[in-house]
Amino acid sequence: MSRLTEMRDERGGVHPLAETKVKDFLEPYVKGFIENSPFVVAASSNAQGDCDASPKGGKPGFVKILDDRTLMMPDIGGNNLFQSFENYESNSKIGLIFMIPGMDTTVRVNGRVTVLEKEQFIERVEEPELYWSDKNAEFVQATLIEIDEAYFHCPRSFKFAGLWNTETIKANSTRNIASLKS
Repeated sequence: MSRLTEMRDERGGVHPLAETKVKDFLEPYVKGFIENSPFVVAASSNAQGDCDASPKGGKPGFVKILDDRTLMMPDIGGNNLFQSFENYESNSKIGLIFMIPGMDTTVRVNGRVTVLEKEQFIERVEEPELYWSDKNAEFVQATLIEIDEAYFHCPRSFKFAGLWNTETIKANSTRNIASLKS
């Protein structure tokens, strides 16, 4: 018996709702969540397994739903390292976690990426809208994501962390990076 099977057995098995929540398409409530999400973390790895997790943001709906099995996500210029895009050259897999500020639930999507040029994105939808921009916030390219798995994820981690605690958010809003030195 594998270690994971043992752990599941010791803990009473997989919850029945968890066994059926993973779909290979976007259900209506999952679509609604993505349409209202201004923030997503995109995880990727190269062929050697070296990982990257990259935050992406824009006005709600900046990640476009093309159909029940396809998303399109813009890439807004930043540090110009393009680590995710370097990973996609050898491994097209992507993992996404969508968040809505103040909501404890998240949506997870796993799939496969095709890199699109800026023009290929714009011919399908308008340019993404941002709440804030600077001189680097130029729309550079995009990813087309074919969905393998999509599902809601429970709020436990947010609750463990007190992530949306408004007092903590207010206190942290005036802190700078130098205040974090250990």
